[in-house]
Amino acid sequence: MRKHLVLLGFVAFFLATAQLSAQKFTTHAVKEGETLQSISQKYRVTPYTIIQSNKEIKTAADVKVNTILVIPLDGSVITPETETKKEKEVEERKPTSFIRHRVRKRETLFGLTQRYEITEEQLKRHNRQLYAEPLKKGMILQIPVYPELTEEEERALDFETYTVQPKETRWSIAHKYGISVDSLVKLNPELDGTSDYLAIGQELNLPRPKGDSLEQEIDLFTSFTVPPKQTLYSLGKEYGIPSDSIVKLNPEIMEQGGLKEGMVLRLPKKKNTSGEVNTDNFIFYEVKPKQNIFRLTQNLKISRDTLFALNPDLENGLKAGMVLKLPKANSEELVVKNALVIDKINLADSINLENRPKVVFMLPFRLDRIDLNDRKMTSSQISTRRDLKLSLGFYSGALVALDSIKKMGVSVEVDTYDTELSQAKVKEILFRESIWDVSAIIGPVSTKALDEVAVQAASKNIPVISPTASDSELSHGNVYYSVPKDEVLRKKMLDYLAKVHTDQNVVIIADSTHQVAYDSILSKFPTAQIAKVIDNKSLHLDEFLIQLSEEKENWVFLETDQANMVSSVSSILNSANTEEISVRMFTTNFNSAFENDAVSVTHLSNLRFAYPSFYRKAGNDSFTRAYKQKYGGLQPDRYAVRGFDVTFDLLLKLAHKNNLFETSKIVGLTEYTGNSFNYFNEYASGFYNRAAYLMEYDSLQIKEIQLDDLKSNL
Repeated sequence: MRKHLVLLGFVAFFLATAQLSAQKFTTHAVKEGETLQSISQKYRVTPYTIIQSNKEIKTAADVKVNTILVIPLDGSVITPETETKKEKEVEERKPTSFIRHRVRKRETLFGLTQRYEITEEQLKRHNRQLYAEPLKKGMILQIPVYPELTEEEERALDFETYTVQPKETRWSIAHKYGISVDSLVKLNPELDGTSDYLAIGQELNLPRPKGDSLEQEIDLFTSFTVPPKQTLYSLGKEYGIPSDSIVKLNPEIMEQGGLKEGMVLRLPKKKNTSGEVNTDNFIFYEVKPKQNIFRLTQNLKISRDTLFALNPDLENGLKAGMVLKLPKANSEELVVKNALVIDKINLADSINLENRPKVVFMLPFRLDRIDLNDRKMTSSQISTRRDLKLSLGFYSGALVALDSIKKMGVSVEVDTYDTELSQAKVKEILFRESIWDVSAIIGPVSTKALDEVAVQAASKNIPVISPTASDSELSHGNVYYSVPKDEVLRKKMLDYLAKVHTDQNVVIIADSTHQVAYDSILSKFPTAQIAKVIDNKSLHLDEFLIQLSEEKENWVFLETDQANMVSSVSSILNSANTEEISVRMFTTNFNSAFENDAVSVTHLSNLRFAYPSFYRKAGNDSFTRAYKQKYGGLQPDRYAVRGFDVTFDLLLKLAHKNNLFETSKIVGLTEYTGNSFNYFNEYASGFYNRAAYLMEYDSLQIKEIQLDDLKSNL
């Protein structure tokens, strides 16, 4: 990001701080009639030196009245090379002696650090009781006495090492320290210049906040003409800076014997005090080329007045690369990743035909157990074995995705391997085949086999897409888990119900294996009633029926994975759902128990049963038509739909930029026939899909709940 600066190119000035501390310089406010040539002659430097040391000055014509210039008195130019030089951190100094101090009444840690010119950490390090208890009258403390710092150590102490925290971005950290992102990058030249990536735990070199280090705390300066009767004290109070800092920034005050009426001073532009900038109360957006204010306000769902109030720099003009601060509340209507608003990208319109992805499929086709000559036996195995049904269905949909991307002009090289649902087979494939020059690997299905592939693929920086798993016991920074975690689905349901809840009577039915769901529901609805479950199988019917309200609609959560319990509870609720008592049934963990043949679809429909899901039923879209055409009129099942969606999403992203890790940084939510994908990078743990749907039974059909549908039905 490059900020538009007032009167001074602060980026160059700030990053040259260490250099300027060793070279003599001054500032000069351009007066009426002065020119670049006359100013250079006055300070005995060349015009080139002045231009190169003030980045906003391109030509002599840019030198105008009240412009504040930095003048290197020794004639050396403040160059980008000197700006990017980092000072090494000073090793922790050891005290030469100690002073004994008895704590008096009303003394504070801050007061002691100021009195003895030490830091709070230095004080606590030699008085370890202060880590566990507050300062008290009568305490005997050992005050460390340190040797005076050398000039080099003084400069190094102007900077500190900052450790990146979860959800932090370059923008939020730069705002926290009051510097521009350009400054952040130049202070940390090891950062990737083509990417905005920051890893949790990554260490950055940043300016240490100090009361007299103006150059490190501010990034905008303004020109101030001293009025009659102005004092350094009142001026410092007005701008919120110490008086000696004003003098340090304007050495002519001392040269002329104090503050004088009419002096033109260089002062920090007053900061916006509307609140601390962080990812808890703000989100951010980077301005793209050719954008304008009107289009931004429309796309970012914000009024012009609010946008300008949060971003006063806009008064100086909109610039590509600026990072705008937006209210956190806007994130509900925008696609946001790690506090940064992501522009919606139409991947189908953003294909680079020069990209030629290479993809590997590793699925358990179990050809070792199938006799293709025995058609009847093969058909029986496919219908009864879930691994076969999943693999063949998934791959059939993937082949349609490959056909679709080929029609768009993208050439894809594909290798397919049968893992035989065996970790040993996977090891054999990895040892025998050369698959390390690929763009991505889809599969395997089993967790152990996935771990095996992920570990080896990580050494080659190859992404691995898990078709079915939502997590792993191991941490794999290169794995994309296409199935959302249970807690993501649960949160999707509970957040929405909490939002539309008014006075409904909430009842929770949960067996002992669903304690997490139970706790989550109770945290959202603390007044919920708890139904008594007998042996994890059935309800204490009489006690349960008393818990149902006749005055309010009843929301009943059923959390179990036992089909007989789902069948029993849904039957009981259906019977209770009369003109006198209104009942709806929900679950936060939809599983095969709710789809068991023993469960009445009619009962679920009568109860308008609702649940969160990572997939939805496919409609008669282009994929379904292409699938039927390819496979002789056969209707795609959920596995085929998933195979198409996962594969087509991957191929489009690789066609846009043949590096999935890079594409993931700029692409937000993508949606296809029956699945959506919105991967969030949890760094060492991997990329997790957070896209989900809310579904409900209605008139013997399962449909997706639109944002306002549920509320209108309550």
